[in-house]
Amino acid sequence: MAALICGSLAFDTIMTFEGRFAEQILPDQLHILNVSFLVPSLRRDFGGCAGNIAYSLKLLGGEPLPMAMLGSDGADYLERLESLGISARHVGQVQDTYTAQAMIMTDRDNNQITAFHPGAMMQAHANRIGADSRVGVGIIAPDGRDAMLEHAAQFVAADIPFVFDPGQGLPMFNGQELTQFIEQATWVTVNDYEGKMLCDRTGWSLADISRKVQGLVVTLGAEGCEVWVNGDKTHVPPVKPAAVVDPTGCGDAWRGALLFGLEKGWPLVRCAKLGNRVGALKIAQRGPQNYTLDFDPLA
Repeated sequence: MAALICGSLAFDTIMTFEGRFAEQILPDQLHILNVSFLVPSLRRDFGGCAGNIAYSLKLLGGEPLPMAMLGSDGADYLERLESLGISARHVGQVQDTYTAQAMIMTDRDNNQITAFHPGAMMQAHANRIGADSRVGVGIIAPDGRDAMLEHAAQFVAADIPFVFDPGQGLPMFNGQELTQFIEQATWVTVNDYEGKMLCDRTGWSLADISRKVQGLVVTLGAEGCEVWVNGDKTHVPPVKPAAVVDPTGCGDAWRGALLFGLEKGWPLVRCAKLGNRVGALKIAQRGPQNYTLDFDPLA
């Protein structure tokens, strides 16, 4: 069975600042903030949530179907997907704008500052989800606002179970909209900061949210993650990486593993364990789509 991955395809420009942001930003001067960071290292990678999740899922042996929008400069990304054996049949292209672009700066403590230009992603709602017997699961990852709202409703209409993982797109939605997403979704995943915001805006606790879906996962970075099912919490410990090199795309690597497990019908805790393991592989490599698998995910 395939997984339909609704999210962005983007080009990532990744820069490394060898100092610490906290040492350069004066808290009492934020009202006149004017800082410059020297970044000796710079590279351009294929990225975007849909692309990164698809890469992870394909690596594990799953069948990803990214649903996203590229701009006039998207030919290289289409070639990239083809080279990976990932279908682009749900990838659209618009000619009057650029593909989404993320400019990411990371300091020595792996803190990140990101500037994001959505570009063609804002037309992602033009992609439509229909009934497809080959699709067993889906995910709503960060995308254009209209696309996230419409794709959630389309998943429900097509009777496709899906994960709601709003990520950095969560602040775009008010409490009523987030409540609707949760009531439509089969699973919800957020990081700890997003989890607090989700609870604040909906008025529901994490336990409450977990009772409205089949499961809720709150990722905790280096501390692993929490799996909530019907109000009960299980802590899934982290996997120690060989090195901490680049956190860019770690969450997407985790999401790909989650989808792989859900495709297989695994319990949510087993899915989360695999996610932690794949995330540890990714953080040891630079770029969101440059790591390889060194274990059998089915073992």
